[in-house]
Amino acid sequence: MGCIISYRRNKPAAPTGLPENRPRFHTLPSERRIANDQAQKVTELLKMSDKLGPKELKREESILVVNVHPRSSELAASGWPPWLISVAGEALVDWTPGRESHFEKQEQIGGGTFSKVFKARDLLRNKTVALKRIRFDINNSESIKCIAREIIILRKLDHPNVIKLEGLMLVDHDSSTLYLIFEYMEHDLLGLSSLLGVHFSEPQVKCYMRQLLRGLDHCHTNHVLHRDMKSSNLLINGDGVLKIADFGLATFFDPHNSVPLTTHVATLWYRPPELLLGASHYGVGVDLWSTGCVIGELYAGKPILPGKHETDQLHKIFKLCGSPSDDYWTKLKLQLSTPLRPIYPYGSHIAETFKQFPASVISLLETLLSIDPDFRGTAASALKSKYFKTEPLACDPSCLPKYPSSKEINIKMRDNTRKQASQIRRTDEAQAVQPILADSSPTKPMQVSLYSYGFLVS
Repeated sequence: MGCIISYRRNKPAAPTGLPENRPRFHTLPSERRIANDQAQKVTELLKMSDKLGPKELKREESILVVNVHPRSSELAASGWPPWLISVAGEALVDWTPGRESHFEKQEQIGGGTFSKVFKARDLLRNKTVALKRIRFDINNSESIKCIAREIIILRKLDHPNVIKLEGLMLVDHDSSTLYLIFEYMEHDLLGLSSLLGVHFSEPQVKCYMRQLLRGLDHCHTNHVLHRDMKSSNLLINGDGVLKIADFGLATFFDPHNSVPLTTHVATLWYRPPELLLGASHYGVGVDLWSTGCVIGELYAGKPILPGKHETDQLHKIFKLCGSPSDDYWTKLKLQLSTPLRPIYPYGSHIAETFKQFPASVISLLETLLSIDPDFRGTAASALKSKYFKTEPLACDPSCLPKYPSSKEINIKMRDNTRKQASQIRRTDEAQAVQPILADSSPTKPMQVSLYSYGFLVS
């Protein structure tokens, strides 16, 4: 199932001018046939590697062919729209679409650039769920591609430590909005670790990290890269069970790294050096690097690589983890390697920087935060590391403390309230004493100098 969006299959061109070679949805009303024609344009795009950018995607639309799901009539009879059947039909089998009247939407509990997550009550099942609202343009093939990929991946994965997609909800009279229905989780790791007065014990941290790596191992075994691992995407329920969530940037991958992938993934503070340097052939190492950042963050009590921009991020990585060897640059054939190569080599300072960490943690961090992704191992090998065999051992999730619900959005609201109060206080102080400005000329925009970061500039 994953291969339909991981690589492009070569198909013989269909003869033109022969209606019998052009499958149609004859049983659908005319207005649905229009939507189906739009969906057919993106079907073949889902079979291509995600090396295609917007320009390539637009160019490829002229050679697309029709692809009809074998159970399309059955799915249409269940109420699924033709465009969704065309791009994610297999993931819809045995499901019926949810409707707005089936849910009682409550407060917002999360969200990002392209989506918002709400707490809701499923009235038919009498249970609390999370609704992820996605807005899209049905005529935008890239937008449709991302939605279909997330749905297909979530339907494929089935593990206690991976968030479960329970269904999809359609919106009446709005074909540009779709809701993904998830099990409800009380916390995310960022919100929980930021609660005032909360201090995780080492058995607790090991419990969370063991669950994270088990879920990640399941993803990688099924050839899925998450590509956005961070503490706010790790959800925890009231029973202490951690689940990997937000697969909006996830993709299927080739274990041999032969298929080019996009480099514009992963949140900056958790992004591995190969992506910052422009690598397009990568694998499980990107998720393992991000996992190392999460582990370090839990022990340090703050993000360990908080770069201000990509150049600063790379500089922080090299200072902490060491600069790459000559073989590294040659092997990865990185696009940006020449201008961002350090003038002076750095050694690894992980052990020195985090000398207060237990020795077993240092060993695991040095592996997961290896500059060379080939040295990071796998999620399975991390689970077998000395870290999980050293006392104190990981506790069982059922033994974890109970906490009030806390998520990243709660932390942001708290911080925004503090900022607003601080701004009001500064405004009052400024009004009390008006400074005399010696120079009223506009400030020049800040420019980033590669020299200031110790990088070679060719």
